[in-house]
Formats: sequence, structure tokens, C-alpha cells
Amino acid sequence: MFVRGLATILHADLDSFYASVEQRDDARLRGRPVVVGGGVVLAASYEAKAHGVRTAMNGRQARALCPQAIVVPPRMAAYSEASRAVFALFRDTTPEVEGLSIDEAFLEVGGLGRIAGTPREIAARLRERVAREAGLPISVGVARTKFLAKVASGASKPDGLLVVDPDREREFLHPLPVRSLWGVGAVTAGRLHEVGVRTVADVAALGEAALVSYLGPAAGRHLHALAHLQDPRPVDTHRTRRSIGSQRALGRGPRTDTELDGMLAATVDRLARRLRSPRGSDRDDALPVTGGGRVCRTVVLRLRFGDYSRVTRSHTLPVATAHTPTILSAARRLLVDALPEIHLRGITLLGLSLTNLDRDDALQLELPLDAHAGPALDTALDAVQSRFGSASVGRASRLGRDEGLEVPLLPEHE
Repeated sequence: MFVRGLATILHADLDSFYASVEQRDDARLRGRPVVVGGGVVLAASYEAKAHGVRTAMNGRQARALCPQAIVVPPRMAAYSEASRAVFALFRDTTPEVEGLSIDEAFLEVGGLGRIAGTPREIAARLRERVAREAGLPISVGVARTKFLAKVASGASKPDGLLVVDPDREREFLHPLPVRSLWGVGAVTAGRLHEVGVRTVADVAALGEAALVSYLGPAAGRHLHALAHLQDPRPVDTHRTRRSIGSQRALGRGPRTDTELDGMLAATVDRLARRLRSPRGSDRDDALPVTGGGRVCRTVVLRLRFGDYSRVTRSHTLPVATAHTPTILSAARRLLVDALPEIHLRGITLLGLSLTNLDRDDALQLELPLDAHAGPALDTALDAVQSRFGSASVGRASRLGRDEGLEVPLLPEHE
């Protein structure tokens, strides 16, 4: 039985994932600085990071910092396949797995003591299996809470293992910088630095009321709880199973409103087609699918600006649907609302998620009069793309346009 007072949560995080896959698959790259991506750095090996190269950095800047770096084009299919292989090892270790992204997950091992050993032993064995069977380095943090386990895995990088003893949590966490707290980005850190708060210990000493006054109720209470070692969240095995999504890294160059609209439309086309598929997805999806597939109720737009800050905006539809024009209309409204901020700050990533999914059990959408032919057209396009490939037919507005790089997400949640 899981006992909250013990360090039984693992946070497993593949090291420099894309770059590690490239080094695994090409022996000539091993031990050398590798940068994945040209216009923008999608990943950098630790040899490149030693020269200051970082993810999301402009490619020109990365080459200036590390002229000897080997720049390789991304192979998203290879990364997705490697992720599936590693997640299979996670699930072979414990059924309690919560995926966070394509290269990291939480694992709950509190009930495995009698059959698999201590959490430290389980973590060590998992690292060995990932190295041997998937050929990739992975860092693992073990702690009593999810937050501490994630911090511990980061502290153990590269290719390490760190267990945070419950009796020494404060000693481990409080000397760390405020950026170590989950949810603290550059903006929040800047606000805290302005009032002399630089370490987690400073946050803990500040008090909840002061944090709320500086950062607002939600963020203030959240950081106060983390600084005081409070994180009651269990590992949630269904966290990502009721949504599908796609995102594109756009580089640092300017994008016109028309280009962004075209990328958004292409993304909606793909996701709506996946909704309507009887299989739902080629991924392991926990939501049962019958008949025509699934429908969604909420459209979520995710943006990363030129200063690397992020924003998420959502719209709930009046009726759940898999109708492409209806979903696209909602997504476009969200994008239009965000355009002033994009014009001011630039954009480096555009993502879309369809959430609150359900089965399409004869659920009918009351369509506007000018969209009465939409479902028939959707079905026809699905049939053509199923037979001849997803690139066989598409929107004319996409022709000749650079739509960025599609970034794979969770194995269950593309």
C-alpha cells in the first residue's frame, strides 16, 4: 500500500532526449557536441551545453557559441518511437505511470517493496534497463512528493540517480534558487528578486500573505505550499488520456498572421481527423472508442513567445464535436485574441489541444446553415488521406509555406 510518508515517487527524465537519440543512432556523433535543429535549437547534447548552447536558442547564436557543433535535422518519428520504447519500460516497472511529456514521467512504486525491492533499487534497475534496452541515458529522482522527485532528477543530471530522504527534504530544497520551484519562470523569478527573494528558503520565510500580495492568490499559495514541502498530489495515471494535441516549434523569425492561421488550420485538420478515426489514434489510448471515434468539448491554444514565456487559452464548445470547421472557428478566435501579444513579443511555438474527449455515440451537432455539408466533406477527406497518406490532400493556403517543426508529445497524446 502506498504510504505518503515514504519516498516512493520516481521522476524519470531522459537526458537531452533528441540529441541522445541522434548519438545513439550514429556512432560518429557520440562524445561530440550535437545540436538538433537549424533555425532554432530543439535539443543540445551535453557536449554542446558545455559551451552554453541551450534549447530554444537561435541557431546562429548556438553556432557562435560552439562552432564545432554538428547540426543535425530533427527526426520526429525516431523520437516518438524511442519514447514509446521507454514508456513501455516504465509500465513494465509499475502500472502507476503518469506521463508529463515525450521524455519524462512519474512512477509510483510504493506497493512494490515485497516483489521489486526499495525505491532506490527499482530506480537503479530502471536506469540500467533504459540504457541497455533503449540505448539512452536517463536521470531519476526519488522522493516523497512529485515536486521533490522532479527537482531531484534535475539535480542528478546528467545520467544520475538521487534519492531525497524524507528526513532531509528541507536541507535539500531550501538552498536552491527560486527557479527550482515548479511554476516559477523568468517573470515570477524577477518579481521575487525585486523583493530580495532568491532561494526557496527565502520564499518559505516570506509567508503566504506576502506571496499572495506579490504574485496573486493562486501563484502565492502554490509557491508557499511547495516551499513548505506540501504537495499532496498522487501519481495520476489518467492525466493525459482524455486529450490529444499537437505543437510546432517555429524558430525565431517573424510570422505573419496569415502564416499562423495556416499552421493553426493544418493542426486542426490533423487533430479532427484523429478524433473521427475509429481507432482514435495509433497510440495507446485509455478512452474506449466506438463507431465514428471521439468528440471534444474544449479547445486549448498554447503559445510560447519570443521571450520564452508561455500562455494557455481555452474555449469550451456548446456541444461536443469532431466537426473540423467548428473546432477551427473556436481555435481561430483564441488565436485572434492572442495576436496583439504575439505582435509585441514574437512567437516561437504554437500548439493546440482538444480536451474533454468522449465517445461519438450518435451525438449530433447542431451545425450552422452554411456548414451543413461539413461532416460529409470531413468524411471524404478522411477517406482520401487514409488511403493515400495525410499529405495527399490539404488546404491550398499551406502550399509553399514553412510551417515549423511538429514536436511530438506524449506517446498517448501526440
